[in-house]
Parts: sequence; C-alpha cells; structure tokens
Amino acid sequence: MHKKIGIVGAGTAGLHLGLLLRQHDIEVTLFTDRRPSEYAGMRLLNTVAHHAVTLERETALGINHWPEAECGYFGHYYYIGAKPQALEFYGDLHAPSRAVDYRLYQPRLMEDFLEQGGEIDYREIRAEDVASLSANFDLLVVCTGKGPLGQMFQHEPAHSPFDRPQRALCVGLFKGIKETPTRAVTMFFSPGAGEMIEIPTLSFNGMATALVIENIPGGDLEILAKTKYEDDPRAFLDLLLSKLRQHYPTCAARINENEFDLANSPLDILQGGVTPTVRKSHVVLDNGKLAVALGDVHAVVDPVLGQGANVASYAAWILGEEIIAQDVFDERFVERVNLRRQDRVLGATRWTNFMLTNLKAMPLELQQFIFQLSQHKPLADVFTDNFNYPERQWDCFASVARMQAWCEAQLAKIKRASDNEQPTAAQPLSSAA
Repeated sequence: MHKKIGIVGAGTAGLHLGLLLRQHDIEVTLFTDRRPSEYAGMRLLNTVAHHAVTLERETALGINHWPEAECGYFGHYYYIGAKPQALEFYGDLHAPSRAVDYRLYQPRLMEDFLEQGGEIDYREIRAEDVASLSANFDLLVVCTGKGPLGQMFQHEPAHSPFDRPQRALCVGLFKGIKETPTRAVTMFFSPGAGEMIEIPTLSFNGMATALVIENIPGGDLEILAKTKYEDDPRAFLDLLLSKLRQHYPTCAARINENEFDLANSPLDILQGGVTPTVRKSHVVLDNGKLAVALGDVHAVVDPVLGQGANVASYAAWILGEEIIAQDVFDERFVERVNLRRQDRVLGATRWTNFMLTNLKAMPLELQQFIFQLSQHKPLADVFTDNFNYPERQWDCFASVARMQAWCEAQLAKIKRASDNEQPTAAQPLSSAA
C-alpha cells in the first residue's frame, strides 16, 4: 500500500518520524515555517541533551553527525544542599549522552530529510487548516503545540496536575566555565530556592556550557528569570555570579569571571516557564480522518530532568513503526500506538512532576533515598543510567514503599556481585587481582 503522511512541525519528534518513514520509502511532507538557513540567527531554542537511547536511534537513522567521543558526556555529578552539610556524588552512564545546540541540530536534520527524498512545505499551519490539510494524507501527525494547534487535543487532567509553571526558568549558553574532571552533566539542588542543570553543549564556537536554572516562584532565585540580559549585560552577569556563589558554589568556583558571558551572542538566553501538560493522543476530524499528537503536543514536561526531547524521539519511533506495519489508520491504530508508548511518556511526566513537587522541601523519604545514592556508587550508577528509562524511574518513585524496595533490591545486587568477586579458599589472592 502506498502511504502518504503529513507532519506538522519540524522539531525532534517530527524529524525523527519523517526520517524513519523515509527509510521505508513512505511519502512524507513536513510543514514548518522555518527554513534551515534561518536557524543560525534565531534565539536559543532550548538546552536539550540526548541520552544514549536517543543517540542509538540517531545512529540507526544515519543522522548521528556529532560523535559522542568528541562532544558527549559520560555521567552526572550531583550536589544537594550547601556546604558543610552538602551531599556530593557521581554516577556513570552506560554509554555517553550528548547535547548539541538545536540551532545546529535541527537544520542539519532537515537537510538529511530532504536528501532522503522527504518534502518540506514552508508555511505556517493554523488549527483551521488541519482538516483541509488532512485530505491530502492517509494520516496527519501534529508535533507543534503552539496556541490553537495544541488546543485541538483535549487536556488530560489526570496526568496534568498543574495549571501554571512550577519553575521560573533562566536558561542560557555560557563561556568561561571550566569543565568538570570527567565531562558530565552536573545537577545542583538548593532546597527551597531551585535547581540548576549544567550541560556540556556543542554550539557555534565549539563546546559551551548550558545552565538550566530552575527557580522556585517566590524564592531567592526567581529574580534570574525576570532580569533581562539585554538591559544591562554586566549587571545581569554580576547578579548571576552572586546567586551562583550563594546557591551553587561548586559551579561558581569553576568560573573565570573575566571570560564569563553568553557563549555566542545576546540571543543565547531564554527566560519563562513551562506548564507540564498531557493531552489526548488524537482527534477525529470532520472528514473522518485522524490527527495524531506527537512530541510537545502530546506531553510537555519541565526541563529539570531532561526528558522532553528523548521521550519525543521514542514516541516518534513507536509511531513510525506502527505506520510502517499497518495499513488502516483508525482508532485501533492509535490504540496500538498508545499501548506501546504510554509507559515511557507517562513515566517521564510523572517522575518529572514528582521531582518538581518534592524538591521544593525534600520529604524525609526522598532525603533518605538520596543519601543511599551518595553512599553507594553502584546505586548512583543505576539511578543515573535510568535517565535513559523514565518508566524505570517512575517504577521507583511511584510510592514510598517502591523507593525503599528499589534501594534494597539494588543493594542486594551490589552485595551479590561483591560476594562473587571474593577469592575462594582454593584461589590465591594474586590470581584474583
């Protein structure tokens, strides 16, 4: 069967879906109002890291243009609280993750898509265009949730507990920050004030440092989301340095204050907020055809745990496999897609929302959990690597009993592994070394 698929939006979800479908010679048209040549002059789009599972999909699609050995990172440093009571520890990833400025990433993938025979229609699509547009395709996929387009898909209150952003965001790409001993993401937690995620990121001038500063509304750090760099760059940088010294001193200690500034230009900063939201996965149009939600249209999460783009890529892959496998795009088709993708999508949203709520004033059980991570490196490794698998993280955090059971089970595995490494009576120590 010859299939024609329309995709509204050329972000990670739309591009990964389109590229997968082109590998199977399915006719695909992407709709976007941005040409590849326009990205270089745009404001910073986000500060997104792609985990190893996403990089595996990129490799399979032939689009892994940025080798992890050169610009990837290899684990997470964690800093909770302030000295002298601060907890500090490190966890390894099983395979590297990587962050590339989306002003480089997205236009390159658009070029890949065109080279593989895809079509791009450069124009803005409005909600009122969707029904007529769908007549040209067997299935229409909506990946951009701006305004009325996102509102086409019904809000899911059971999975959307917030009606406003939970953090006031100040996100930027910076130079003048010395890398950690092992290139890694660093996650800082200042209870009652907010969190900060430091991400080694490839940008226009080479490696830079993304600071994702998540500020609790009404807290000491909220001012960072409201002070404009453009108004007075020096005053903004002095304010930021002051707050970093107070709340995230181990980051501040690695800053060369003579070089510290936005990495490329005044466009390297974003401020605002994200309201975490899950929407219905599809809508039946007046002509009987379906529009399927993907990416941020389906589920948007706060960036504190770095799940958005990775979940979008995963969901795109699942949807693509089902489009390839099936010939009828009806309610049953969507049901199959949902059954396959929902655990990871909902796992990411629930785990992120749990952290947004509980990091404001850490309950005792979360403090105890984090203390266990800090005391056992193998435990921290498993936790860190499970950023690849948010459904596994939600398996852990869904209840206090699960948190306790997860720690006990992982510690038991560590003990068994340690016992198996002990030399036996018949085995000399020298040969066991």
